[in-house]
Amino acid sequence: MKKKKAILALILSCALLSMTACSNNSSNTANGNDAKSADKSNNAANTTSNTTNTSPKNVNTSDPEIKAGSSVTVFNPKMPTLDPTQWQGQILVGQGTLLEGLYGYNQDNEIVPKIATGYTVSEDKKTWTFTLRKDAKWSNGDPVTAHDFYYSYMYQMDPANTTAQLWLSVLNFVKNSYAYHAGAVSKEEVGVRVIDDYTLEIETTLPHALLGSLVLAGSMPMNQKNVEAHPGKWFEPENFVGNGPYMVKSFIPNGELVMVANPNYVGVAGQLNRGNVETIHVLPATTVPVQDYMSGQADVVLVQTASDLQYVKTTDLKSQVYSAPNYAIKYLAWSNPTTESPYDKKEVRQAIAKAVQRAPIVDSVLNGLGGATNIFATPGWPTESLEKGIDEDIEGAKQLLKDAGYEGGKGLPTLTLYIGVKQIDAQGEQIALALGQILQQNLGIPTEIVQLNEAQFNAYQYSGPQADAKPGFILASGATNWSEPGTLDMGATQQLYSLGTLDAPLESTQKFVDWSKDVYYKPAIEQYGDPEDPKVGIEWSDWAALEKAAKENIAYHEKWITEQPAEWQPYLKQDGVASVGEQWEQIVDVWKNAKTDEEKHGAFVTAWTFVAPNAPGGKLNQNALDVLVYYDKITSETEGLTDQRMWQAQFVNALTTEEAAPIAAKLVNSLLEDAYDIPLFYQVQYFLVKPGITGVQSNPWAWGNFYNLHFLNVE
Repeated sequence: MKKKKAILALILSCALLSMTACSNNSSNTANGNDAKSADKSNNAANTTSNTTNTSPKNVNTSDPEIKAGSSVTVFNPKMPTLDPTQWQGQILVGQGTLLEGLYGYNQDNEIVPKIATGYTVSEDKKTWTFTLRKDAKWSNGDPVTAHDFYYSYMYQMDPANTTAQLWLSVLNFVKNSYAYHAGAVSKEEVGVRVIDDYTLEIETTLPHALLGSLVLAGSMPMNQKNVEAHPGKWFEPENFVGNGPYMVKSFIPNGELVMVANPNYVGVAGQLNRGNVETIHVLPATTVPVQDYMSGQADVVLVQTASDLQYVKTTDLKSQVYSAPNYAIKYLAWSNPTTESPYDKKEVRQAIAKAVQRAPIVDSVLNGLGGATNIFATPGWPTESLEKGIDEDIEGAKQLLKDAGYEGGKGLPTLTLYIGVKQIDAQGEQIALALGQILQQNLGIPTEIVQLNEAQFNAYQYSGPQADAKPGFILASGATNWSEPGTLDMGATQQLYSLGTLDAPLESTQKFVDWSKDVYYKPAIEQYGDPEDPKVGIEWSDWAALEKAAKENIAYHEKWITEQPAEWQPYLKQDGVASVGEQWEQIVDVWKNAKTDEEKHGAFVTAWTFVAPNAPGGKLNQNALDVLVYYDKITSETEGLTDQRMWQAQFVNALTTEEAAPIAAKLVNSLLEDAYDIPLFYQVQYFLVKPGITGVQSNPWAWGNFYNLHFLNVE
């Protein structure tokens, strides 16, 4: 069984299709070989509304004395667990407050050294060597060493740890991390090594910036002695041992978390590491945060609705409301329908982009919760000056529509606007209604609003073409998960990760939907045999059609790779990743070495999913050879798609923002020009803070809310 899992891991390697990282989350800019300076690579300027205050900062340049008896209460999302390896609400305290990594965020959202003192990068840009300071301690008094990081990383990658989410940490880029996690290689082959007690080496599969992922909760160290003493329960409050400025006093899953200052904490010399608050209470956020704030239930809350913002700005609370950047864009994303329509014409979509009036939406609907933009950048964002959106021009829009043969909207079918339910997008319906009015008034285009539940809405945004999609746009959010060159597009290129989107031929959209219908594609079952029949695959003769298709696909794909430009080769032929031909031979070897009929059938199922279209969990495996080769052909035959795939691979895997920004902007501009993505506004976070409290930091990344709670300070 272990070997079968190993083959599956190789099959699912995302290097085969997108030439990008396994998710669209890469990591952040490195600062040459000197880690002593802060990384400002993706940090937008702290631009705020003129009617509110900037976030109240601590004035200290060194850590103040803890103020006995002081406490602050903050509303944040529910936390079902304190396990830092699970991507839920606890990451907001798991990174930086309870646990401290090699790097962390400071109060300006810059990445600064924490446990690390510096690093060097090898000439091939794949091996990072980190030195650690020798004075850091765990809350139990143990020293923090390189062994703690190694133990944490291997713990998460262990094949027995089935719930680990490697993509949510630096492990997403570590050489052989996924292969070891699947049981394919030994732990000695993983790209993490302890050189000595205070030196850690991390080797990546591709050259990739690492600092941005080293701040994530999944990149935090673990105290081995404590984890082994309390297996599966080490993160519960009575057992929790951390190395951050605070430690756990009590915790109720999905309820209150109480943190107290860690007396054994040692911060970085010459750096503000924490404030002076003794006790921090984190309560689950409510639906009426402003009312709860006024009644004294919390000291720090988000202002989440336009009506609440209007209220706090016009009352005595106005001196207590603050604003800060939220690195997110609200935009219209093409719905990728499987049917033809006049909206397939670029000129029609461009007319829509020109006709959209953003100011009325921002002023009347959002009431200041955002700022109008026609590009994928917030004020101060690294690509802001490099991107060029389609400017508002109603007369020009009318002319475009006339030239396309649809003067005054005549002949145009209803345009569908997809929105989420209020729980995931409070203003979505109001924005869509405003857009519908604007398009009807300016261009005569009729619209309808379709509300999707959370699962449907996420599928429309992130899972590729959907079977029931009509011609129209999704009211999408382009958010940045964390600081990294790969987020410079602010989500604009999300759809390029799926076959059949944007400029791809309609046929490919239809194929994507067709292939995604069932776990095993029915026509492929007829062609290759039934993987659900336990008797199939036991005899080698059962493999005939599968073997023939595999060899033909492998020959095509490997020849296609050799024909691509030299710049593509590092992404197409990754060191340490088996070629498709080698993977096929490994699958066959599993069958040859199988001892039982059950094992032989298992190898057949692995081979089947390696070759044929399949959609486990309803999500198409785009690395299946039949799909992969089809995508190779579509890429070569579709003008512009080759460049887009290349640019995406390049900027996502860049080592510096300076290197990534012009490439990301070039790709975003191509999508803006085609009007597949139409930005509407950038988002701003507003929050209330009781007088006398400083150091409050709203989280600008995709999760929003509050993080870096260790900076809280009271007068």
